[in-house]
Amino acid sequence: MNHEPVLPELRLDLRALEHNVELMAAWCRDQGVELAPHIKTTMTRPIVERQLAAGAWGVTVATVRQAGIALEWGVRRILIANEVVDAPGLATLRRWLDTVPGLELYGLVDSRAGLDLAREALRGVAEPLRILIDVGTPGGRTGVRDPAEAHALGEAVADPGASPGLLLAGVAGYEGVRPNRRDADTLADVDAHCRRTAEVLHGLAPLIRTGRPVLSMGGSAFPDRAVDAYRELTARPDAPAPLFVLRSGCYVTHDHGTYRHVSPFPGLEAALTVRAVVLSTPEPGRAVVGAGKRELPYDAGLPVLLGARTPGEPARAVTGTAVQIFDHHLTLTDVDGLRVGDEVDLGVSHPCSAFDRWPDVVVVDGEGVVGEVWHPRFR
Repeated sequence: MNHEPVLPELRLDLRALEHNVELMAAWCRDQGVELAPHIKTTMTRPIVERQLAAGAWGVTVATVRQAGIALEWGVRRILIANEVVDAPGLATLRRWLDTVPGLELYGLVDSRAGLDLAREALRGVAEPLRILIDVGTPGGRTGVRDPAEAHALGEAVADPGASPGLLLAGVAGYEGVRPNRRDADTLADVDAHCRRTAEVLHGLAPLIRTGRPVLSMGGSAFPDRAVDAYRELTARPDAPAPLFVLRSGCYVTHDHGTYRHVSPFPGLEAALTVRAVVLSTPEPGRAVVGAGKRELPYDAGLPVLLGARTPGEPARAVTGTAVQIFDHHLTLTDVDGLRVGDEVDLGVSHPCSAFDRWPDVVVVDGEGVVGEVWHPRFR
């Protein structure tokens, strides 16, 4: 294809991405668990199609809007890892459950108030919404804090007379609310949360009438610890034999920052870079690059300088450290070897904050040759 580069641009290494998809799929098969990748990371159809082709059980999304996009792409098993409580959102779920053949839709609940709203909106629906009890952690995001309250909420969902449009399907947790570090204290907190979630499922399993009870955990930082808790549960003599569904998403492109440091999978490869141009070298050792907050994720660390090239010349090693980011500028210090007009490649941290900044993703092979342009869809 003909590609006229307009910098800055988001670049995706297709070989690295496909390697990551296969590596994660193989690991899940080896562990005997299912993967419903959280596609909010990319919302890019060719990527999602590769994840499904590699054996994904379904997909995870964060919002009703994202679920609708997945439906348009032909996905029929969708886990909304969030609580839908607004009337328009619940009305949309009802329309899908009434009209989309073969749809298997999961949602989260962590309160009687949320349950009552879903009950009212979905009463008499053709295909019930499958409910996962959201188990949280003190000081974390959503989720029932007390296991006894989680069990009581599950009993309320399971009451067919009170919840005719809902089916209790299992339990969900999210271990990624802890800092993305692998120190002993953080791992102890992650393990405690995963075990607490598994324990709630153990208690609710006899009430589940949807087949194997679902135990679902999310996050790309600690999937190995979540699987360990699942194994502990299934090793018990009275284990409910749950279907374990992992919701990791960032693994698919990995990164040069937070997940490079915390991921338990050493084989993952960073597949995302941003190519930009050096606009100014206003002081010795200082350079300003033409990409900023509108183009680069910065919530989990600033980008890293990977290399540079003068147009028409081979790539070369350079040095520089990102220290300050503005709307469309990134300041580097300790710079050596950069000139005005050079093109630089920046490695990013946290892919979930990268794709939504770009209408186009330039797909390159291992040599950096452009093959296609993909289009994320968040709206």
